[in-house]
Parts: sequence; structure tokens; C-alpha cells
Amino acid sequence: MGEMMDWTTDSFLQKLYADTQPGRSRAAHTEAPQQRRARLQHVLKRALGRFPERDVPLAPVLLERRDYGEYMLERIAYTTMEQVNVPVLVLVPKGGQGPYPAVLACHGHGNGQWDAAGLDSEGRELADPGIHNRFAARLAQAGMVVAIPEIMGFGVRRMAGELAANPNYSSCGTLSSQLLLYGRTLAGMRVYEAIRAIDFLSAREDVDAGRIGVLGFSGGGLIAAYTAALDERLKAAVLSGWTNTFRGSILDMHHCIDNYLPGLLLEAEQPDLTGLIAPRPLLVEAGVSDPIFPLEHTRQAAVELEATYAAWNASNHFQSVFHAGGHEISGEASLAWLQQQLTR
Repeated sequence: MGEMMDWTTDSFLQKLYADTQPGRSRAAHTEAPQQRRARLQHVLKRALGRFPERDVPLAPVLLERRDYGEYMLERIAYTTMEQVNVPVLVLVPKGGQGPYPAVLACHGHGNGQWDAAGLDSEGRELADPGIHNRFAARLAQAGMVVAIPEIMGFGVRRMAGELAANPNYSSCGTLSSQLLLYGRTLAGMRVYEAIRAIDFLSAREDVDAGRIGVLGFSGGGLIAAYTAALDERLKAAVLSGWTNTFRGSILDMHHCIDNYLPGLLLEAEQPDLTGLIAPRPLLVEAGVSDPIFPLEHTRQAAVELEATYAAWNASNHFQSVFHAGGHEISGEASLAWLQQQLTR
């Protein structure tokens, strides 16, 4: 007789998700919105791990300024924590009169900050804008100051050995695994640095500190969502190519290790955490053919977010937009929406 055993571990993980469902559903329908937010913010902070203290001066330095016609591009360097220097591109509109509304731009996986502006690492415009679709440049052309910090693990902020060996490979795996030994996570470090980027924008004379928003794409969507969940200085958020459920995305197929936070699924699914942005304005953008954040589960997340915003009596502050593409930014509706939220 042949063996009929199932030797795989799939069923174990499926049962684990089912067994932990009560923890995620706990008090979900009986808590007041404020109580639920406080509890889930605690869950998120615990999963992100310990943040460094924000006591190191940013001390921004202007490295270069270039004219791109409708906007000026500043190359800035600042310090987010001891021995950690961050290159930042700042796109400043040339039209109008400041102080301007501002956007923190969180790029996704790829070559780093230059992707968001549709430029190569030498500052030349790319013939093919790629999946980021020049979203940062388009926001600057619409009259907003845009800051694009190089996210830890990408571009010039990879591990030195990996940067030399394979310039097209991120350092997410190395950084994530080593940070866990210190009770930290790569996602946590990235959220911390996004908070420092808000510090930087708020201190600029050409920025209206009361009108700062965020746009994050793909892995940058995670950073944007969790930063907006914890920092209410962000007045509006656009999440592109990320909003989904954990079960439908990072549990269902291979994703970068930077998406996985310890203990998070014991008490929260992805829409629960994204809902921490409520009642501030939120727009979710997704491609109907996105293979890594599937449409079915994005629609499910949108329904849950609609319920969250309704509980806050803020249904008019949430919107979902689905474009005909795949894993990419469209911006056709989302960029104008963000501009409207920050200029009203």
C-alpha cells in the first residue's frame, strides 16, 4: 500500500491562521473607535519593535540643487540616528507662493529614491518611468514640496558587501534578520525614519507643517500606512499597490521578508492596521491585475476600511480606486485627490 500521508506544512499554517482568528476578532464589534485605535496602535508599536530616540539632530545639509523646469530638485543629507546618514531628494515647485503643502514619498522595491522621481541615479529622466510612474515629480508639478528619503536597504543604503556584489539586489533580508536579534525590525526602522522625514518637512520654511501628506507604493505603502497610523501630523494618505489582507498576499505567496512582523497576526489583520489612519482622509489605489496584492483581497480590505470609516462617521474620507494596470502606480485619480486634501 502506498503512503497516504500529507508531509507538507501547508495545513499547519492554515490551521494556525484559523486558530488565531478569535484574537483578531476580539472586541472588534463592541469597542468604541477610540478604544480600538488605542489597542491596535499598541499592537503595531510592539510588532515594529523598539524605535531609537529622536534626540539626534537631523542637521540637514544641501548637497546640490538642480533645475527641472517646473520644479527644483535638492539633494539633501541628514542624520536620523547616530552614525546613520540618509540621502533625500526634495522636489520644490517653482510656481506659486510658499509655504507649500508637502508630501512624504515612500518608494517601493527597486533602485531607490530616484525611481519615485522617474530619474536615473545621475538625475537624468528615464525614458520608461517604470512602475513608480514619476509620481513624486507629478506631485511637485502640481504645487507640492515632495521629500523622497532613500529607504534603508535600497539604493546607496544597502549593505556595503551586497552593494558591491550585486547593485540590483536589496539588503532587506540581511537587515531584517540581524535587526530581529536586537528586538527591532526593518519595518520599524523604516517607519522611524519616515517620522524623522516628517520632522524635516515640518521644519522647512517653504512647507506648511499643517498640510503634510504621504504617498507610499508597494513596500513604501507599508511604511506610509504604519507611519500615518502612528503620526497624526500626516493629514492625508494614499496607499498604492499594497492594501490587501495578509492572508491574501504575504501568507499566500513569496514576499520580501520586510513585510513580516512578529506576533502581528495574533491580534490584527492588515485592514485593521490600515484603519488606524481613520478618520483622516485615505485613498487606496490598486491595479486590477496586480499579481502580488490580488484584487479580490484588496476589495475585501476596502470593504473593511469602509466599515471602519463609517464607525468614525467619516465615510466621505475614504476612497478606493482601481486602475487597469498591474503592480504599479497609476496616479490618474490619486494624485489629484491628495492635492485636494492638502490644499482645501
